[in-house]
Amino acid sequence: MLAKKYQDKIKTLKQKFDFLKKDKESLLRVLNEVEIPEAVYNSNAIEDSTLTISETEQILLDLEISRNISLREIFEARNLAQVTDYIYKNRKKLGINIETILLLHKMLISNIRDDIAGRFRKADEYVRVGKYIAPAPEKIKGLINELLDNFQNNEKDILSKISEFHLFFEKIHPFADGNGRIGRVLINLMLLKNGFTPIIIRNSEKQYYYNTFKLYDKNEKEKALKDFSKILYLQLSESFHKRITYLKGEKIIRISEYAKKENQSSASFLNKAKRQTIPAFREKGVWMIGKK
Repeated sequence: MLAKKYQDKIKTLKQKFDFLKKDKESLLRVLNEVEIPEAVYNSNAIEDSTLTISETEQILLDLEISRNISLREIFEARNLAQVTDYIYKNRKKLGINIETILLLHKMLISNIRDDIAGRFRKADEYVRVGKYIAPAPEKIKGLINELLDNFQNNEKDILSKISEFHLFFEKIHPFADGNGRIGRVLINLMLLKNGFTPIIIRNSEKQYYYNTFKLYDKNEKEKALKDFSKILYLQLSESFHKRITYLKGEKIIRISEYAKKENQSSASFLNKAKRQTIPAFREKGVWMIGKK
């Protein structure tokens, strides 16, 4: 379970966010739209896409790119952007159920692998991640139903619930392709449905992300859940700080500029930003903060 001090911090940030967002849905919608290329780039990069964030932006704007890029990577970017936008706009009516999971997967994999889009693995479709072999296809629907029941009946805090769901979902690996990306989409759908903001799990920090799966596979589940909940906490705290800063209308500057203004080292402030002990956030990988 997520430590109480982190639960309290998220509760406080959500209260600030809920107060400030009144009559400002259009600003939040714009912030979400602007963030889509960064979210798409990071989720695809975790799965070894070669696209840069600049190339991802160009693809989503239908601009010409200076190098040859596979059709697969183009559709991976476009499809994930579509799914990301779709869950934000439809967060209130989408349920956390098999129908939603299959719908989102179909949107994600269409034009990439239409033969598997929108369905779980079947027949002889086995997959492995490293040395780990995912459950047999005939077990998937039962395991997904178990996963959904556990999520609905879980009395823990929301970040602990999402952590348990995500780690178990990736262990099931229900699809022949797209499991990681659809799993991260579901994290954001769960957050949005509970009144929170979407997060970005960044490629630059994927070693911490992947390590939670290794722990989970080794049956060190308590450690895996604790570590993954901490990852979610840091990303959600950052997401709240970004939106609160914009909602307050503050001038936004780089952390390095802020450190100089405060006559302190940039390294010290970057460390505080990573630990989320100051209201800092990233935009295209650069740490920013409200000038005040």
